[in-house]
Amino acid sequence: MTDTTAPTDRIGFIGLGNMGGRMTRRIVDGGVPVHGFDMQRAAVEAAGASPLGSAVEVAEQSDVVFLSLPDSKVVERVLLADEAFIPALRDGAVVVDLSTASPSSTQRIHEKLAARGVHYLDAGISGGAAAAEKGALTLMVGGDAGALDRVRPVLAHFATNVFLMGGSGAGHSTKLLNNFLNAISLSATAEVMVAAKKAGLDLATVLDVLNASSGVNFATLNRFPKIITGDYLKGGLTNALMMKDVVLYVDHLHELGVASLNAPGPMASFGLAQSLGYADQISNTVVDAIGDVSGHVRLHEPDASPDSPAAGTARPTDTKD
Repeated sequence: MTDTTAPTDRIGFIGLGNMGGRMTRRIVDGGVPVHGFDMQRAAVEAAGASPLGSAVEVAEQSDVVFLSLPDSKVVERVLLADEAFIPALRDGAVVVDLSTASPSSTQRIHEKLAARGVHYLDAGISGGAAAAEKGALTLMVGGDAGALDRVRPVLAHFATNVFLMGGSGAGHSTKLLNNFLNAISLSATAEVMVAAKKAGLDLATVLDVLNASSGVNFATLNRFPKIITGDYLKGGLTNALMMKDVVLYVDHLHELGVASLNAPGPMASFGLAQSLGYADQISNTVVDAIGDVSGHVRLHEPDASPDSPAAGTARPTDTKD
C-alpha cells in the first residue's frame, strides 16, 4: 500500500487495545511508522508500533496523536490529570480521540487544547473489530474541518467512511446515538430469537423472514445468522462496554433535555448479562443471558468436543474468555 500521509506528520497512538491495536496495525501495514503507548507494552509491539514509555513521550514525539481509550474518565486522566501532557504536545499538533466519550467532556478538553494551539477532533468509530482489520470503519467526527483534512490520509488506512458532523463534541454525540440503536437492535433481537426457539420455530427461516420484513436490523443481518450456528463473533464490544455506552447515552440525553424512554430495555438486558457473569464476553452473549432466565434456552447447543468452534461459548460458568 502506498504511504499517503504527509511526510512531516509523525504519528502517535495511545491505547492499543481491541480497537486501537487493529487501527494501528492498519497504519503500520500501510507503511507509516507509529509511536505507541499502552499499559500493556506487548499490545504496542503486537500492533507493529514502536513502544514509548508514557503518553507524554508520545505527545512529545508526534504531530498527530490518536487516542483509543475506554471512556472519558480515562481520556481525562491521560490528557488532563497528568499536567505534563498538554505542555508536551507540539505546536499545531492534532489530537484525534477515537474513544466513546461524553460530548460535554470532549468540549471541555477541546477548549483546553485550543488554548494551547492544538486541534482536538472527536472521532467516534463504528464497524467493530472486523471492519477495523479490513480498514472499513466509519468515523463520525467533530471539530475543525481543516484539521480533519490534514489527518484524512492517515484515517484512510483504517476507515472508508469519514463524516464531519459539526463542531467539537458532534462526533462523540453521533457515536452515542448510533451505539444506542445498536444496543436496542441487539438486545431486542436476542429476546425475539429466544422466543422463536421456545416456540419451536426454525431459526434460520425466522431470520430470513425478519430480513425480508420490517423487523430487519443490523443484528438480524449480521449477528444472528452466525450466532445460531454457535459463532458468537468474539472480539467485539463486551456486555460491560455496551452497558457503559448505554449509560453515556442516557446521560447525554439528560444534558440535552430529551426523554430517554427506550433506554430501560437495553439497560435491563445488558445489566442482566453483567449480573450473570457475561460482563467481559462479547455483547452478542446477551442472548444467552436472556436464555438463562427463560428456561436455559440456547439458540445453538455446542458439540461436546472441546475442538468444536462453539464449545465453551454457551455458559460463562463453563469457561472464561
